[in-house]
Amino acid sequence: MFAQILRRHGVEQDAVIDVEAAWGGFVEFLQLDIDGLDSAPDSDADGFIVQWGRRSWSDNRVILTFTRQLAIADVVDHDDPNWQPELWQLDLEMAFDDEVDLIGLESLDVHDTGFRFPPIGPRRAAALTDTWAETQRHAPVRAAWIATPASSGLSFECVC
Repeated sequence: MFAQILRRHGVEQDAVIDVEAAWGGFVEFLQLDIDGLDSAPDSDADGFIVQWGRRSWSDNRVILTFTRQLAIADVVDHDDPNWQPELWQLDLEMAFDDEVDLIGLESLDVHDTGFRFPPIGPRRAAALTDTWAETQRHAPVRAAWIATPASSGLSFECVC
């Protein structure tokens, strides 16, 4: 579904050339309800984070990643005293070649916006606006936001 939304925003998951358009697709995707999530009252079943830095798995390139994390409830027996929902993450990772404006991105004091778990609707929209503003406070992250990624990819994997 996320790949379809990205295409509607003019973005191909494996060839992102417009980070702002990818963000627009991510924002739309984050407002979709997903069935099968953990419904415990204290659960962080559906959240998001923006991350940046330099990673070995991206050929040591600078990356910017939009992540939605989901806690899937119906994977194992709930009667098990050690039961925990499985955590899955859908990542749109964009890697950048070194550019003068991106220097220092990996050495910032912060490397992400922190996970946020507001409910879908106006509270999530407000949290997304705050998240975008937080990313723009850091010049190298702001530079990545307007740069053209050298590569990109979409992944969905269990992180528990």
